[in-house]
Amino acid sequence: MRVDVDRDLCEANGVCTGFAPEVFELDDEDELVVKYPEVPEDEVERVTQAVAACPRNALFIRD
Repeated sequence: MRVDVDRDLCEANGVCTGFAPEVFELDDEDELVVKYPEVPEDEVERVTQAVAACPRNALFIRD
């Protein structure tokens, strides 16, 4: 499973970092960083929750 971010939609509000801080972080310029585009198996549930909770629908799961 992969996770991608649409940078045009992302407001870097950090909701995803609360769900999956091992996968998502905000850099020094408040840009979202996906640390592991290929999601580790033990993070799949948290990343799925983060995608569903994104207020701008900026995150996408790809197989």
